[in-house]
Amino acid sequence: MERIILASPRGFCAGVSYAIEVLNLALERYGAPVYTRHAIVHNEHVVRSFEQRGVIFVEDLSEVPPGSVVVFSAHGVSPQVRREAQERGLRVVDATCPLVSKVHREVERYAARGFHILYIGHRGHVEAQGTMGHAPGQVTLIASVEDAESVQVPEGNLAVATQTTLSVDEVERIMAVLRRRFPHLHTPPKEDICYATTNRQNAVKQLAKICDLVLVIGSRSSSNSNRLCEVAREAGTPAYLLLEPSEVLPEWRTEYRSIGITSGASTPESSVEAIIGELLRGQEHVPVQILETAKEDITFIPPRTLIAGAE
Repeated sequence: MERIILASPRGFCAGVSYAIEVLNLALERYGAPVYTRHAIVHNEHVVRSFEQRGVIFVEDLSEVPPGSVVVFSAHGVSPQVRREAQERGLRVVDATCPLVSKVHREVERYAARGFHILYIGHRGHVEAQGTMGHAPGQVTLIASVEDAESVQVPEGNLAVATQTTLSVDEVERIMAVLRRRFPHLHTPPKEDICYATTNRQNAVKQLAKICDLVLVIGSRSSSNSNRLCEVAREAGTPAYLLLEPSEVLPEWRTEYRSIGITSGASTPESSVEAIIGELLRGQEHVPVQILETAKEDITFIPPRTLIAGAE
């Protein structure tokens, strides 16, 4: 191994930082226990650290005692889940990423105008479930190019919406099929795939051009981390998704001259540092360089009520 190249941007996006800050503020204001529906973000280290501070993660609101504080994760929820929370008398704190909320509003607007919506997303993903729940009976999931080729839709106006964490290239392939089959398809005025997903995928493409191996630091449950791995492999470079230093293979140090590293949008920088430390064990002389492909300055401000409550 002659060098390590770190992608920039990498790691936490504004939506993840927002969700983590909202949950921190909820803990400060209300005290433990605070319940959270689903993992606040898809990263085991982040979840574990909150569990140690008294956050209880659940998949169903029936697991939350009436009257308790519940935080909705960054991935968003359907209106049905919000109604259930209200019926159970839960105190709701919403940590939904604002860019996911934007897609929810698009789906609601299209549905209100009588459109049928083709939603490009991953079957079973919590973000997809939440978004599709904003227009029950008016949304068809498109998970692949094959789905796009075979989908049958009702007569009338058609629109498209997209999960925020998908592969940009894969969505373009799906959209090419949908536009060919449905020339009058309505698309949102602004891209649904979030800026951070796009930036991180672009950075990985550049990383793959100059590296012999790409390591993506992130959770296997993280959609955007998995996509980063796929993007590197599509560029023709071997790529692995890992989260723990124990997953570093000794042969990586000897078989590859240049190793590129990036991390998913829900991966804390401490995980990246731990992996680099393991790679450099016994080879501390190897330089670590930065490949910057974009600058990010987007932040989301938590609700004023939470900020005031924490002061």
